[in-house]
Amino acid sequence: MLHIYFFWMMKNCITILFFSLLLISFKISDNIIIDKVQAQNAFTCLNDIRTNPAKYYKDFDFLRTLKMRNTKLVWNDTLAKVAEAKAFDMAQRNYFGHVDPDGYGINYFINKSGYKLDPLWISEKELNYFESIAAGSVNGEDAVKTLIMDMNKPPFGHRNHLLGIDSWNASLNDIGIGYARSDSGSTYDTYVTLIIAKHNW
Repeated sequence: MLHIYFFWMMKNCITILFFSLLLISFKISDNIIIDKVQAQNAFTCLNDIRTNPAKYYKDFDFLRTLKMRNTKLVWNDTLAKVAEAKAFDMAQRNYFGHVDPDGYGINYFINKSGYKLDPLWISEKELNYFESIAAGSVNGEDAVKTLIMDMNKPPFGHRNHLLGIDSWNASLNDIGIGYARSDSGSTYDTYVTLIIAKHNW
């Protein structure tokens, strides 16, 4: 009887040890944090640039001549969750791009989240009409300013997207931002996803 009890105890201890080691390994290999504070800082910075461009002429002289939309973007929790998931995924799988390693673009994930898009906007799985991404930014404000600078080379896709330049980007009202910090051996320390979109009304 004692022998059976001893065997049962050893089996339970081994099981507990196995799952403890498994949990520790997940923690070590998956050290990625979603920084909501920096996401909000990015949101505040972007809206400030859009509504008070003259305040930023020193940083971006080109704002003087841009016909940009001066209205505030509206924070959307659904888009924020999609943006957080994309930033986390880039950090976790160590890639930086609008299309993930499985071939999906952000339109697919936005629509899947319940934020419904026009069927034409999800007709191909790799489509992206609503996403700007940055990597290696020191904080949320830096991410926004880097994307607005857009390497100062045409066609300025990120700049147009963030500032609402041209009729398409000016029609986008909702925003969600994901800011991921990585200490898991990925190429960059931070990954940022900004989604500015509109529903299929």
